[in-house]
Amino acid sequence: MTTLPETARERLRQVPEIRSVQVGDLKVSFVPDGFIKVKPRGLFPSTTEDDWKAHSAYLDDSGLLTAGHGGLLVERDERAVLIDAGFGPFSAPIPADHPVFVSMQGGSLLDGLATLGRSPADIEAVAVTHLHVEHIGWAWYPVPNGEQTPTFPAADILISEAEWSQRRADFGVTDMMLDALAPRVRVVADGQEIFPGVRVLLTPGHTPGHTAYVIESGGESLIAFGDVLHSAIQVGDPDWNAAKEPDPESAARSRRRMLGRLGDTDTIGFGAHFADAVFGQVRQSARGLEWRPLP
Repeated sequence: MTTLPETARERLRQVPEIRSVQVGDLKVSFVPDGFIKVKPRGLFPSTTEDDWKAHSAYLDDSGLLTAGHGGLLVERDERAVLIDAGFGPFSAPIPADHPVFVSMQGGSLLDGLATLGRSPADIEAVAVTHLHVEHIGWAWYPVPNGEQTPTFPAADILISEAEWSQRRADFGVTDMMLDALAPRVRVVADGQEIFPGVRVLLTPGHTPGHTAYVIESGGESLIAFGDVLHSAIQVGDPDWNAAKEPDPESAARSRRRMLGRLGDTDTIGFGAHFADAVFGQVRQSARGLEWRPLP
């Protein structure tokens, strides 16, 4: 159950829109690529029907979770970097009996960049949180006009060493996608600054080398935490592990550390899969920790 007002509750189940915040001298914008409809008990297999009756604010009229995906654009003056790259220009055919997903569609990221005044050529790097299909789509995909050149022609692909060294074709990722990324991959280390004010924070568990990115400027901070948390509901229920995480104990440990860090400070969190409530803060309510979306 959430204590949020109804207008904020609605955003917990809506398809995401472009949203921007200022972090010191840095402009940070979520650029949606599309959305995923998710079976709640499929994503969180330890939950019960009663759990979701108590958390119906997170579900749409069909009883599904809405998860966005896309890229986080970080701008400083003329420079720009992207964290994650959505699903790409695809709609995935998903069998009706799939245990987790009902539908997945992408394709809007480049239009969103244009709305924000950016072209793919402006992006100097794509920093990847982890190698799952809805995070690397436009990073591996050729440009839409059919030329076999990268969508982001000037961009290195930044991935943690642990994630890249243990890469495998799984969770919708194919060898073709990994081969397309390989020539431009540059591995990064914990604590490394990849862009002015943006540093690597290793958060293993969801994948072996899962990476968050800490954005700091002018005494303000934001953490793009990737899939450390899949849904705002996990802020209040951090013991809910997502399905098929290879190391659930490490995933839970990373999640609790992240919530502690966000809850003890004014740091903004960014959850790419948090429907239309991607930017927010972790705050204490009468019922425990809660995600408070920024306006």
